[in-house]
Amino acid sequence: MAVQIPDWTAEGVLPPVDGANPTSLHRAPYPVSLYDLVVRFGTSPARCSILDGFLNYRAALHANGYLTGFQWLDGSFMEDAEMLVGRPPQDIDVVSFLATPDAANPAPDDLDALDHTLAKARFSVDSYLVELDVVPPRELTFWSAYWYSMWAHRRNLAWKGFLQVELRPDEDVNARHWLSQNMGSGAPP
Repeated sequence: MAVQIPDWTAEGVLPPVDGANPTSLHRAPYPVSLYDLVVRFGTSPARCSILDGFLNYRAALHANGYLTGFQWLDGSFMEDAEMLVGRPPQDIDVVSFLATPDAANPAPDDLDALDHTLAKARFSVDSYLVELDVVPPRELTFWSAYWYSMWAHRRNLAWKGFLQVELRPDEDVNARHWLSQNMGSGAPP
C-alpha cells in the first residue's frame, strides 16, 4: 500500500523512520506510487530529465519481460542535493528486485537496462538488479540487508530514508503523462 512521501528533514534527507512512533512499520523503504514520486521530485529541469531517464529505464526493463517486482530508490536524487551539495543530482540510484520473466523479445537497445554501465550512461540510473526467484532465500536476505544498510545512511553516516515503487507497467502511464506536461517547469506538487 502506497504512503505519502515524507518531507525532507532539516538535514535535507527523507526520515528513516516515523519520529513520532519510531517502532512503527512506517519507515524506509517507504512504499510510494510512481506518480507521487514524479510529482514530488520533478521540481527542476535537471530532476525531470533524470525522471525521464528513470521512466525510460523502467520501459526497457518491461521490454525485457520484467513486469513484476519492486524498486528501491535512493542517492542524492532522494535528498535535497541542491541544498546539501549546491547542485542538482546527477542520477538516481535504483536497486530492482525482479521476478524473472518467462519470455521476452527485447529490442537490442532495451538490453542496456541490464548493464550497469550502459544504464547509467543512457538512463541516468545507477542500477542494480536482484532476481527474486533465482537468488536463494539466504542470499536474498543478505542482499536485502546489504542494500538497506547501504541506503539507510549517507556517506557521512547520517541516518536517512529511501523509497520503494512497484515495477508494474500500468503505474508508468500517469507518471509519464505528468512528466510530459510539466517537464522542466518546476511545477509544485
